[in-house]
Amino acid sequence: MRFDTAIELWKTSSWTDLAKAAHGKRIQIHGEKDVSYTVFRIINYTNICKIGCSFCSFKNGEKYTLSIDEIASQAHLAKKQGADAIFFQGAVNPAIPLSYYLDALKLLHKKLNFKVRGFSPVELFHIAKNNKISLPELLKKLKQAGLSSVPGAGAEIMTEKMRKLLAPKKLSAKDWCKVMEECHKAGLKSSANIVIGSTESPEEIIEHLNYIRELQNKTGGFQSFIPWVFQPQTNDFPIRHVRSDEYIKLIALCRLFFHNIPNIEVSVLGMGKVLGELALYAGANDISSVVLEERVMHSQGITSIEEAKRFIKEAGFKAVRREIDY
Repeated sequence: MRFDTAIELWKTSSWTDLAKAAHGKRIQIHGEKDVSYTVFRIINYTNICKIGCSFCSFKNGEKYTLSIDEIASQAHLAKKQGADAIFFQGAVNPAIPLSYYLDALKLLHKKLNFKVRGFSPVELFHIAKNNKISLPELLKKLKQAGLSSVPGAGAEIMTEKMRKLLAPKKLSAKDWCKVMEECHKAGLKSSANIVIGSTESPEEIIEHLNYIRELQNKTGGFQSFIPWVFQPQTNDFPIRHVRSDEYIKLIALCRLFFHNIPNIEVSVLGMGKVLGELALYAGANDISSVVLEERVMHSQGITSIEEAKRFIKEAGFKAVRREIDY
């Protein structure tokens, strides 16, 4: 699909027409019945952050950085709840030494046998900078310690206008892509995402998708793509209401636009069960994860394995549990 075609479809096509086309493509790739999910515990290791994103209230709570023992406690609880993976993500805290990250990964992966997805490109960029080592060397150390994949966090909308509005001190679109490219070169697969619901234009939405598609053509490292919607957290960032039909249109367009990314996830965590079910008939083939704890967002999602399986079955599909890195 051409860039200008995608813009035209976004502006003029009905969400039902796009959903029908996207569902047909999803069936071609994944079959009619299988819908996947995974189970992980999110461990937000710190909320101390120097970036100051205008839309984020995570940094405004009581300041903390988890000790290794506290990380272990959360991980042990996750294992009892049936999780086989940890999503390890925090903030940009210059006071944390590299040894902390390595010790945490060794604990989670080598001692407790979790797969670990962790560290947004923004975190990775600043960890390397703060510790005065190259990004490839950092990724090598993290991978040796137990990191298996990275999230697509921190992208939001990758245009110059939106980056300035979101957080002037955050990575530019080019720098975000450069970090992600290095991750893929290091053998660390990832997800990618988009977050809509502010002052972005249709052209900016497609520009963002095109950044991801072009990088995927180069590296092949993105395993999935996840559309999100900004949640109202502060008074410093303009939020608009995203209607259900707009979100479903985005899910469908992503399936049609990304010929090179096999999995389109609907985040039931952020969008809720009703939209989650509809998205499975509009191009999505995965409901993301059973989330056992989340501090950054208010969860509207699924909080147990049985609930995930029941949700998928009641939506008319067969539940297939996958690993966090597919």
